[in-house]
Amino acid sequence: MTPLLITLLIVAGIALLIVIGYLNNVVENTKVERTRAKVELGDRLRRCEDINETFPGQLMSTPLKLLLTRLELNLNQRLLAVERNNAQWQARIKELQALIDKGEDIPINNPPAPILTETKAKDVRFVLEVLHNQVVRATAEGFLQNIEGKHWAKEIRHILVLLHIEFFNNLGQRALQQQQPGQARLAFERGVQYLRKQAEPKLYEEQRVYLEKLLARADAQVLDQMEPAADEENQLTEGLKTDDEETWKKKAMYD
Repeated sequence: MTPLLITLLIVAGIALLIVIGYLNNVVENTKVERTRAKVELGDRLRRCEDINETFPGQLMSTPLKLLLTRLELNLNQRLLAVERNNAQWQARIKELQALIDKGEDIPINNPPAPILTETKAKDVRFVLEVLHNQVVRATAEGFLQNIEGKHWAKEIRHILVLLHIEFFNNLGQRALQQQQPGQARLAFERGVQYLRKQAEPKLYEEQRVYLEKLLARADAQVLDQMEPAADEENQLTEGLKTDDEETWKKKAMYD
């Protein structure tokens, strides 16, 4: 074997080792990327499922239900592309597609969840923020068209306003029931001010007028509580009374 042949064999061996190392690196990177994609898509899917199942029924609409179902379907399809033989995702894709095919007749089983506390209002607001993030991601990835993404960004802001309206109304109504008109007045006043600050206040004029009427009612009850009762005895009313002796003295003085 000549020195040249030996050299060529050594070079070929080194090249082969480099190729093998590169291929192993590609395989490992592919595995890491698939795992990362599976984790990320799985997390997004869980968030969509949670919104779809637990979002308050009074704020859920047919178009929103269809959107959430479409987002779920897209994520399940992408997960199936990562793991093609996953029977669970295959079955779920069929279920979601069947729901989407119902169109306007898609069932909405979300139970109403009244917004009675500030904590509950904040929780739902957080869910809306998660939904907005999902819409932004789906638009950036091309699943939603830009015009549809913008529509849903506006619609989510609208739902946020409806959330605040319900919260302030419920807060004020409960305060009235508990004979706390001062607290009720504060709640209704916050609601009115919130609606006046909206970019499109005319869109919520009916709700604003309704809250203003409740605010006037609470104001009236506050004033009623401030008026002393007819038979109430206190230092002020006592001071304004004049006994018979004082009346006689004044009469003698001016006669």
